[in-house]
Amino acid sequence: MNRSVWRIFAIAVFVLLIIVFYLQLDHMGIIDRLLDTRKLQIWITDLGYWGPVMLIALMAVAIVINPIPSAPIALAAGAAYGHTMGTLYVVIGAGIGAVTAFWIARLLGYQLLRQYLGDRVQLGWLGSQNALTWMVLVSRFIPFVSFDLVSYGAGLTPIKPWRFTLATLIGLIPASFLLAHFGGELAAAELNKLMLLILALGLLTLIPIIFYSVVKGTLREQSKPD
Repeated sequence: MNRSVWRIFAIAVFVLLIIVFYLQLDHMGIIDRLLDTRKLQIWITDLGYWGPVMLIALMAVAIVINPIPSAPIALAAGAAYGHTMGTLYVVIGAGIGAVTAFWIARLLGYQLLRQYLGDRVQLGWLGSQNALTWMVLVSRFIPFVSFDLVSYGAGLTPIKPWRFTLATLIGLIPASFLLAHFGGELAAAELNKLMLLILALGLLTLIPIIFYSVVKGTLREQSKPD
């Protein structure tokens, strides 16, 4: 059995394991608990010193296993540990999950794509390290773009791991802070706080537009003949 067949088999097994694991969590009622920020906050707080460890682990797993929601976990982090520490735990957990997803895709899928697509997997000018780094960074600022799928997708591109990690960590901070901050505010359970959260996350979409303009201008300058 050649390497490409082994990789296809490994991908199929990985997807199957993800599905089985998710269904098991759903059967045990853990998914419902993760969707309830208040119950999750109480559960994490009751764990004492192990609470932050569990929180980081949950964030990492939520990124690797796409159907598991990560936003309620981030809100619970802010509610349980406040703005600063909540943000730190969310960034660490989401960062670990993103890098894990990246390496899963890189090890299982990148060489497979190279075998079937050849040089086309380089994506032309979009495959340059600077362009890929900017695309990862910008995607992290857009709240409606799947964080998980971007991590897996980046692993299928030629972007260097350190560039992906740096762009991801920088992009994680604003959204993580907002979620942790409003997670703390949700203790009052006021509807206007929820609306502010939605509005704040929506305003983050303005940031990628600014970055896009900067990147586009930079690429134009680089394409000009000397």
